[in-house]
Amino acid sequence: MYKDYAISPELFHWKSQNATSPGSPTGRRYLDPTAHGSKILIFTRDTSEDETGLTVPYTCLGQVDYVQHAGEKPVAITWRLHRTMPADVFATAAAVAR
Repeated sequence: MYKDYAISPELFHWKSQNATSPGSPTGRRYLDPTAHGSKILIFTRDTSEDETGLTVPYTCLGQVDYVQHAGEKPVAITWRLHRTMPADVFATAAAVAR
């Protein structure tokens, strides 16, 4: 549904909701979370359901810092993870970019 993917084990590309622009309250909070008293955490999963139809849990990649952004409605943001993502998660998350 979303074009979110790993750029490297330390960098993650993420797109906001379509209504979010850099100047909107939500966009400003994403682009400068410290000034807004926010901390951004990334959660990921490669599918919403397993082969039996059960909901698959998210993996918490932890806190991230803003690196750069491009565009608006949606805003594409590059985040730097505080901890390197596990190799198996990176392999799956990077495959989405191909």
